[in-house]
Amino acid sequence: MNILLALSRLIDGLNAAIGRTVYWAVLVAVIISSGNAVVRYGFNTSSNAWLEVQWYLFSAIFMLCAGYTLLRNEHIRIDVIVSRFSERTLTWIDIIGTALFLLPISFIIMYLSWPVLVDSFIRHEMSSDAGGLIRWPVKLLIPVGFLLLVLQGVSELIKRIAFLQGLIPNPAPRKQDAHSPVDGAAE
Repeated sequence: MNILLALSRLIDGLNAAIGRTVYWAVLVAVIISSGNAVVRYGFNTSSNAWLEVQWYLFSAIFMLCAGYTLLRNEHIRIDVIVSRFSERTLTWIDIIGTALFLLPISFIIMYLSWPVLVDSFIRHEMSSDAGGLIRWPVKLLIPVGFLLLVLQGVSELIKRIAFLQGLIPNPAPRKQDAHSPVDGAAE
């Protein structure tokens, strides 16, 4: 299990580094969007390429940070339901959900997106908009993003199993409710 936990730490480090790096794409997208607005309304001109760069950046943020979101336990949960379960029950729900849903669906999407990417690359597919960009780079984000998500799913499985074996603390502790007292202190 120590080897698997080391692998988990490596995967966590990879997704954390990618997540922190892709944060900067948000700033770049905002700057490009602001520049587009100034040029469009100030000089009455525009470029589809700059609009598509914004779209590519948004896609990169969304796809490349999916694994990072899972790492940080920031993915969507139904808190009203899961707040009633014990940590062990929640861990089992995470294990079953990851094994039966997250990993198989992610593998399917990677498998199905690969031929689309290859076809786009071989054909040198371009945007149908005038002045648009090549399409394969944004299509590459799909299999890469889901690969990062699969890797993080494997890491989370390892950590959940290690937690159930008593080897590590809970890798997904419950977050404090925004309206509840912190650490039991009175409001």
